[in-house]
Amino acid sequence: MNVLIFDSNEKLNEAGANIITGLVQTNPRAVLGLATGGTPVGVYEQIVKDYKRGLVSFRGVTSFNLDEYVGLPVDHPESYRSYMNHHLFRHIDIPAEQTHIPNGNAEDPEAECRRYDELIAEAGQIDLQLLGLGHNGHIGFNEPAHALIRGTHVVDLAEETRRANARFFNSIDEVPKQAMTMGVGTILKAKTILLIVRGADKAEIVHRALTGPITTDCPASLLQTHPHLVVLLDREAGRLMA
Repeated sequence: MNVLIFDSNEKLNEAGANIITGLVQTNPRAVLGLATGGTPVGVYEQIVKDYKRGLVSFRGVTSFNLDEYVGLPVDHPESYRSYMNHHLFRHIDIPAEQTHIPNGNAEDPEAECRRYDELIAEAGQIDLQLLGLGHNGHIGFNEPAHALIRGTHVVDLAEETRRANARFFNSIDEVPKQAMTMGVGTILKAKTILLIVRGADKAEIVHRALTGPITTDCPASLLQTHPHLVVLLDREAGRLMA
C-alpha cells in the first residue's frame, strides 16, 4: 500500500491524473475502471488538460465504469453516463463504443449484470481501477453486508448513501433506491487500484478502511489485501493516517 497525502487539491488532482495518463502513455490499449461522484472531478479535469496539450491519446483505451443507478433515464443529468460524458468522454478522443457503463434500465437486470461481467472478461484484466470511498466504507455501490458479491449485481442503496448523493438531486426523494455495481471481486482483480479520498468527514472511514480489521462490514477494508494499492488523500482526509 502506497499512501500519499497532499496539501492542496491541485497537487492531488495532478498526481491522480499523472498516474492514469502515465499508464495510457506506456500502454495505449489500457483497460481503465472509472468512477463517478465528486471525488474524481478534478482528476478528470486535469486529464482533459493533458489531452488538450497533446500529452496523451485515449483512442485505444477501453473503459468500464463501476456503477449506474437503476431506473434513471440514461440522458438524465445525474445518470453516470451523463456524468462521464460531461466530465471526461466528450473532451477526449476515446471512441464511444469503447466506453462501458452498466445499463440501469435493462429489462432483465440479472442478464445485464452477466453481460457486463462478460464484457470485462473479454477485455482482459482491468489495468487500473479508480475508486472513491463512501462514508460507510462502500466502494462502487458495494454496501456493508455480511457477505459481498463477487460480480456485477443490483444493490439496494443504504439510506446513508442516498443522503450523501442527494446533493446532486433536488431532494433525496429523487435519488434512486437501487444501483447496478461492479462487484468487489472484480474490483480486486485490477492490476492497480487508485483510491482517492477528500475531506475531513472521510478521515475516520479512511483510517478504518486502511488500518482496521478486514471485514465485509467495511467493504473498502478488503483493499488492504491488494498487492498494488495507491491511495491519494487530501490533508483533511488523511489527518488520522499521518
